[in-house]
Amino acid sequence: MSLEIRTLDESDVADWVRALHTGFHLAPSVTDEEVAARRVAFDLQRTRGAYDQGRCVATFRSMPRELTVPGGAFVPASAITNVSVTATHRRRDLASRLMAADLADARERGEAVAILVAAEYPIYGRFGFGPATWVADWEIDIPRAAVDHRYAGPTDGGRVDLVDVVEVRKVGPGLHERVRALTPGAISRDARWWEVATGERTFPSQPWTEPFFAVHRDAAGEVQGLLAYTTIDHPWPGKLPRVDATVRQLLAANPAAEQALWRFLLSLDWVTQLNTGHRAPDDVLPLLLGDPRAARTETLADFMWLRVLDVPAALSARTYGGAAGRLVLEVRDPAGLCGGRYLLETDAAGAAQCTPSSTESPELSLDVADLGCLYLGDESASRLAALGRVAEHRAGAVRMADALFRTARRPWCPEVF
Repeated sequence: MSLEIRTLDESDVADWVRALHTGFHLAPSVTDEEVAARRVAFDLQRTRGAYDQGRCVATFRSMPRELTVPGGAFVPASAITNVSVTATHRRRDLASRLMAADLADARERGEAVAILVAAEYPIYGRFGFGPATWVADWEIDIPRAAVDHRYAGPTDGGRVDLVDVVEVRKVGPGLHERVRALTPGAISRDARWWEVATGERTFPSQPWTEPFFAVHRDAAGEVQGLLAYTTIDHPWPGKLPRVDATVRQLLAANPAAEQALWRFLLSLDWVTQLNTGHRAPDDVLPLLLGDPRAARTETLADFMWLRVLDVPAALSARTYGGAAGRLVLEVRDPAGLCGGRYLLETDAAGAAQCTPSSTESPELSLDVADLGCLYLGDESASRLAALGRVAEHRAGAVRMADALFRTARRPWCPEVF
């Protein structure tokens, strides 16, 4: 059977969206309105399909994004999404062919890394991706949380106010730009992201429910935090309140704003359960509770996976911990995109330069997928060495890698993309 892999023309979009819906177990047919709503997000040159006798049976799309790395620099990233293969066409290397074509293009465009959110853990390691950030979801039992319900607002001289979508569209993008510069693992948002998040752009297959929005302003009146949450009012057994609140997003540019927004949520009248949504795995929230055991972990799992495409560009962009150091890495890449030997040199301030090296002896060797695990600082080289996934060729090289790569707080990607 001959299966064609290619980028899309305008006439392919409706069939591609239908295949996407089929692969994601949505409605098997799509309306013109759904196609039009989704088309806005596509760069046809970055959108691919696999075709069997003219019918789309697999989908793949990528987007240009900036990824924040330790130290606050942004690196160009290819954000991969909408990967699906129709059930009738599995096990025919379609995902592999789509991925290979997109990664080669991304490397040619100068994107230093590729990133994605993995629906299933076993899929993407074979393409050179490793889990670079993790995510936690907590369910807070408010009656057991031992919080002060007399809370009357921030103690830093600021205030929390409920706002409408017009205000969110005005202040949200600028706040996010500040927050993402402080958050290794965060990615850039385009204008369309805010249109979807505020209901300006909707999809027929995903009915819009407007959340409550709140902002934190400091004593000078500057926005330092943004919150979006929804509520569900259940029947009240025995005339006791039972309302669930769910966080859609919570952004904070400093600890005072973060604590103020969490305390606002924890003090809402009638709310007995708070679902935090996706948070960093080392979020401060549980320790804000009088009884942290009231925060039940609902999810603790890998989230954003990362694949290095340009080792010198990626490793030179971030900053590193510890004292000045040097490390020679041997990177294995079966796909042939970035394998080789590289010298990483860092100064006392953490600034780095990474260059190819053909004369140095390797001190540490690893697969490109494991380099993806280490890159943002979440994984430990010592742990990977214990698993046999990192090989040490010079005594102390693993310890040096841990000192350089690890970060004080875990990286976090707030976006589903």
